[in-house]
Amino acid sequence: MLRGVSFSIPKNKTVALVGASGAGKSTVADMLSALLLPTEGDVAIDGTSIRTIDSSSWRSQIGYVCQDTVVFDDTIAANISLGASVVDTARVVEAAKLAYAHDFISMLPDGYETRVGDRGIRLSGGQRQRLFIGSELYRRPKLLLLDEATSAGWGGGASGAREY
Repeated sequence: MLRGVSFSIPKNKTVALVGASGAGKSTVADMLSALLLPTEGDVAIDGTSIRTIDSSSWRSQIGYVCQDTVVFDDTIAANISLGASVVDTARVVEAAKLAYAHDFISMLPDGYETRVGDRGIRLSGGQRQRLFIGSELYRRPKLLLLDEATSAGWGGGASGAREY
């Protein structure tokens, strides 16, 4: 249970929450995404209580990456642009570069058209996580939450939030 926690995340800044297992880092991420509401106190988004915002609308503006990522048996490009009605190739590459995935993707036999296999079996754990981060960045979220996303080499600590 979190008690006495207070902080602000300035726009366009990176904030890392670092602490021991069970310290509440994931709880903070869940509260920032309105998946969990505080029993005491409040979480405010641009000065508005999270209790009064449209949670579906807010969640659509958030990218959320946890340690256990989901990768589908499809191409790299399709995984990055997941859910897009029209795939913007330049945006796929931009997202991959931001996720530090472009270099390893470029070395694959078919590059962005390489099929990754069921649950991304043809990729390492870090590569799968970078691919998932790329997918979240493709959506251009206003807030990117990385919860225990350390194996991807994102850097900067155990948990973090980044606003774009």
